[in-house]
Amino acid sequence: MTWPLAIILIIHRVFILALNSSVTDDFTTVYSAVRRFLEGTPVYNEIYYYVDPHYLYNPGATLLLSPIGLISDFANARALFILANALAIVAALALLTRLFGFSLRSMVWPASIVIAFCTEAVRNTLIFSNINGILLLGLSLFLWLLLRGRSWWAGLVIGLAILIKPQFAPLLFLPAVKLDWRTLTGGIAVPVVFNLVAWPLVPGASDYLSKLVPYLGQIRDYANSSLAGFAVYFQMPSALESVLWLIFATTVAVGVLMLLRWRYTDPLLWATTTAGLLLAGVFLLSSLGQMYYSMMLFPMMFTVVLRTSVFHNWLAWLAAYLFLSPDTWFSSRWVDYGRWFEFFRPTFGWAILLLVTATCSVMWWLGQRTTDPEHSETAQR
Repeated sequence: MTWPLAIILIIHRVFILALNSSVTDDFTTVYSAVRRFLEGTPVYNEIYYYVDPHYLYNPGATLLLSPIGLISDFANARALFILANALAIVAALALLTRLFGFSLRSMVWPASIVIAFCTEAVRNTLIFSNINGILLLGLSLFLWLLLRGRSWWAGLVIGLAILIKPQFAPLLFLPAVKLDWRTLTGGIAVPVVFNLVAWPLVPGASDYLSKLVPYLGQIRDYANSSLAGFAVYFQMPSALESVLWLIFATTVAVGVLMLLRWRYTDPLLWATTTAGLLLAGVFLLSSLGQMYYSMMLFPMMFTVVLRTSVFHNWLAWLAAYLFLSPDTWFSSRWVDYGRWFEFFRPTFGWAILLLVTATCSVMWWLGQRTTDPEHSETAQR
């Protein structure tokens, strides 16, 4: 009964919302850049103080994405890119369904599609023709391969994700703490090798360091839901921003350390929850956080089907509403408050999720010590 709803939502999001396009267009900058690469003209030739979306990928990612530019018709290229991302999201949800022990014939897969395609993250990824759908598939595949001991393949997948968006780099913590050197080596080697190969091939590659990297170091005050964006928007004193940053960075660290206890006894809970905690921390604490990044928290949300989960707590669902809901909060009556809340509700959502995850992990740890005081890390191994 759920499949008809899932299919009609996919059709509507892809063929109506996405193909109608939007003022925000992430694909054009990518397509234009890879076309410049293929035509032998400088890739990083944009004027970066303009507000328009910019091409932000490194030379290695440019080389990886260059096949997109082989499609000469822009409209066809964009349509195929949107479709590829939609199919990648559906495939990622299928992979997560199997990862959590459910058959693809169960209600879990179509139900997850219905929920996902109702979120702001999926809607805007497709409408803005962004690559996040493919990256979600990469994240899900990485977790699948890592938990099944396919180390070299896991390293290749996470390396490609890091190559496109370095925000995935903290996930190398997962293989590192389990001394999985193959995954760790692959995750580091792939972006390094791609950039070494691409550097002499990409026209104007040095401009990436001289023009783009300084731009990336700036905190923009529009379309930025990170703590830094929040601070710039409200002209927060730097001392207060630093205190808040330290509080939430400590929250992430506490949660990550407490969750380590389950890396051998419940690796699925540990890997998906830790990955979500690290990524939510990146979204909140880095220089740029955008609401549709929250799609990468889907694997963590799947833990709701487990016996233990952060998402057994209602506050986690409040957080999910804040960073996933497509509702708009602009108000003609409460103009300023509505605008502020609309811009920064993902900021509050990520912050709440960090606090809830750290608190739950500490409570689980204390509860386990109370019920089994002689239980040690050695025994878990």
